[in-house]
Amino acid sequence: MVFIGIISEPLLYICFSLLIGSFLLQIVPSSYRPDFNVPKGVLMAATAGIAIFSFIPVLQIILYLYQDIGFSQTFKSVLFTFEVGKAWIFTYLVSNALFIYIVWFDYRKRSLYAYFGMVITFMLILALGWSSHASSIEKWNGFLIHTIHFLAVTIWVGILIVVSWFSRNYSNWLNFLRWFTPVAMMCFLITVITGLFLMTVVINYKDYTNSWMLPYGQALLIKHLFLIPLMTYAFINSVLIRRKLKNHENFNPIRWTKAESLVVFLIFSTTAILGQQEPPHDIKTTLASSGVSKLFDLFYQGNITRDFVIVLGLELNSVMLLILALSFLGLTILSYIKKASILLGFSMSVLCVVAFYLSLMVSIQ
Repeated sequence: MVFIGIISEPLLYICFSLLIGSFLLQIVPSSYRPDFNVPKGVLMAATAGIAIFSFIPVLQIILYLYQDIGFSQTFKSVLFTFEVGKAWIFTYLVSNALFIYIVWFDYRKRSLYAYFGMVITFMLILALGWSSHASSIEKWNGFLIHTIHFLAVTIWVGILIVVSWFSRNYSNWLNFLRWFTPVAMMCFLITVITGLFLMTVVINYKDYTNSWMLPYGQALLIKHLFLIPLMTYAFINSVLIRRKLKNHENFNPIRWTKAESLVVFLIFSTTAILGQQEPPHDIKTTLASSGVSKLFDLFYQGNITRDFVIVLGLELNSVMLLILALSFLGLTILSYIKKASILLGFSMSVLCVVAFYLSLMVSIQ
């Protein structure tokens, strides 16, 4: 069931991103975006996906509790008394309404239809914030911060996915970059600020490195490291490609936005893994109950006690790996400059994350 949760969560994020990106881009005047076409069938599938994939956390709770009072009684109890269950009922009803709306009204014909589609999708985002872990701990503050965080992510990523995979051409790309670059920067800034708050709901800043001993901390670290290649591709797709298009109008930038969207998918996947781990509200208690992460144990061979504190120190191996990571990062940019294949650039960015990770792991004293 954990594996299903890991698969369903990034797909849920993609479904939301597709809907937000499609409706939002349709509102933008055609002279400020490339021509695109997200078929109604894709949006219908995305809407159905939200109803299905958002049920997985509810199902996990039911399967965890049902042995005590039976499946049927547990199903009713979780659905009608747990906040996550009530949020899913709301999600299911609104998803059905959006599905019917997409069938009846073609968002591509009138901008007004896209506006209404965005409003309904925003209601689904509110439901997701309602059922979030942050909301269950911090009530209204957690709900508000999680909702803002997720909305910023879906606006940025949604536009990126739609222009990457559903554009018919790359016309008006410079006009598109003029407004999308500041929007993406603002969304990223909001994501970072709200993300820091959401992280403190689970762990204290001072315990960040100590959390690496746990599966949750390992997933969180890898997620944060993937932001490095993401920012690299954002630099390529905003600054470098803008310069390229000014001198070469026939240059096709879409394949590089596709590479950025693939990095986003990896971040979504690590976020899903994160959601399946026990949150370390107290490092010592979680360490005693869950044990040390197998990945951490693979690299650290020392004795781990209840009072163990992670201390980082630069040594020859960690410095060499850090230099290697920076080299892979440089090669990612160089692959664009030398017009190498997207697969090569993407591979370099993944290897960059691996090298950064290894550098941190071997620097633990």
